[in-house]
Formats: sequence, C-alpha cells, structure tokens
Amino acid sequence: MVIEGKKTKNSNYIIQVENLSKSFKLKIKEAGLVGSFKSIIKPKYKKVKAVKNISFNVKKGELIAFIGPNGAGKSTTLKMLSGILYPDSGKITILNKNPQKDRKTLSYNFGTVFGQKPQLWFHLPAIDSFNLFAKIYDLDQQEYTKRINYLIKRFEIQDIVKHPVRKLSLGQRMRCEFVLALIHKPKILFLDEPTIGLDVVVKKTIRELIKEINKKEKISVILTSHDMGDVESICERAIIINQGKIIYDGKFKDIKKDYLEKKVISISSETPIKLSIKKGIKNIEKRKFDLKIEVDTKKIAIKKVIDALLKENKINDILIEEAPIEEIIEGIFKKK
Repeated sequence: MVIEGKKTKNSNYIIQVENLSKSFKLKIKEAGLVGSFKSIIKPKYKKVKAVKNISFNVKKGELIAFIGPNGAGKSTTLKMLSGILYPDSGKITILNKNPQKDRKTLSYNFGTVFGQKPQLWFHLPAIDSFNLFAKIYDLDQQEYTKRINYLIKRFEIQDIVKHPVRKLSLGQRMRCEFVLALIHKPKILFLDEPTIGLDVVVKKTIRELIKEINKKEKISVILTSHDMGDVESICERAIIINQGKIIYDGKFKDIKKDYLEKKVISISSETPIKLSIKKGIKNIEKRKFDLKIEVDTKKIAIKKVIDALLKENKINDILIEEAPIEEIIEGIFKKK
C-alpha cells in the first residue's frame, strides 16, 4: 500500500525521507537558427517537478526495489539520498545525518554499483583499484587484507584480479565492481542496473551473491532496474514511483495479489479448439489444436473459462500462468 506523506521517526530506520520535493528549471528552445538566437537573447524556461512530496523509510538490512519508468524521478531521488542534489523541500535523514551537509562522512557508509558507469580503472588490474580504494577509505591494512581476500574468494575472481580490466569479460568486470563497492563494509548499497548485459548464468550468480552479502552483513540494498528478474529475485519490498510520486510501497509479493487481473491459459486438444466465451478473452496464439489466451479476471471468472474449455474440447494438456510481472507493473503505472 502507498504511504505517501507518512512521517515516522524510528531508530530502526537507516533512511528516513519526509515530504521530499525537487524541481528543475529547463530552458525552452524553438527549432532552427532563429530559435537558437532567441534562447540566448531572451531565454524562456519551464519548471519541471521531478519529485513531488514523497516519503518513505528504509530499515537496516532491507532489500528494496526502487522502480519506475524513465523520467519517473528515480535518479533524482537517489541523487538526493547520496547528497549530490539538494531538495527544494522536505527532509532526508541517513544514519542520523543529513546527506547534503554530511556527504563526506556518509560516503564511508555507501557502496555503489552502476551497470553502465564503471568505477574500476580500465587499463589497470582490478587489484590496483581495490588497493587505491582501501587508501581512500583509510582502511586498516590488516583488516583490508582479510576483507579483500574474503571478497575475492567469494566472488570467485582469484584468476582475474591481476588482469587489466579492459581484458575482462562484462561478467568478470561486474564481479570486480561488486568487490570494489563492498571493500569498506558499507551499510547501504545502491545498485543501478547491476546485471545489464549479463548472460542468464552470471545474472543468477550475481543475484545470489547480493542476497548472501545482505543476509550476512545486514547491508540495506536499494536497487533500481528495468530487469524485473533482478527485482523479483532480489527484493522483498518495492517502492514504485511514477511522475514524481510514489504510487506503491509494499511487499513485492503482494503486488501480484493486489494488482493481478490477468491470467494466461495455454491448452492443446485432440479436436479442433472451440471457445464460445468472448467476454474478457484475448487470443495470444491460436492454431487448430492449440490455443493460448489471456483472461481478464475482472470481467470473467477464470473457473468459468476453464469449465467452458473442458466442456467444448477434448483437452490433452492445460497450463494456467500469471501475467508477467512486467505487465503488472505497467498496469500500475497506467492506473495511477
């Protein structure tokens, strides 16, 4: 359920956001050379509200998906959480500190992995970047050695850690990026499309490692991703933002229960397939002896459709599936 505007003070929360808003002033430029001159001599601006009075809290060790379409306000919100941007109004408290005023102090508690913005030095071996970050974070040498050995072993990069990053595959590089982000034992891990471009096997491994590190070290993870496989596999809670407003904040598993309106039925039959019911039915794929349909359960009960299929056909096989999570999320956007 949505908790828009809710104000709660609790020591269990590692992040508290109250009534946060942020706007940008964008220059309007007309087309052509004349438009370019006008924009210089007498510029016109419009105000865009990127984030509109949002509130949410994050507990220690939570796995949260912060998702929404492009331009929804995700990046703006995360930049305010990390202290890069200043809000127009509202309050952010992270580990009892203000991220804008205490950005340097809080940076020691943040870890980041960006799928499209590498932090590793491209021409140097990954171990050199690890050693550099250890110096930046002023880590004790003995503790650092113990930590890096553990991470190298856990992420299985023993054989590649001394190779130049430019010679690594994308999957190998992303494992090294995770090690780099976790060197200083951060309390909060920001992940932005961490598995983009990876194959299925590497994605599965990365997802399992994220959950393992979260469980062992109680790191709060905030994930932004358009890959619903990442979101569904990793996160327990979803915060959905659209047009600058939070439209859903609750357990990820409840999204399907609260918003699922469609089911997909696939059947094969010994006889040419018939289905007299038309209301709430959409054909996805239809052949003489095979049928795949989408059923809108708001318009017709799934039991009624199945009864009709069994009565009118000699069924060999039947499969009932839920609509893909991507379609459910898209439906939430459209409703709001």
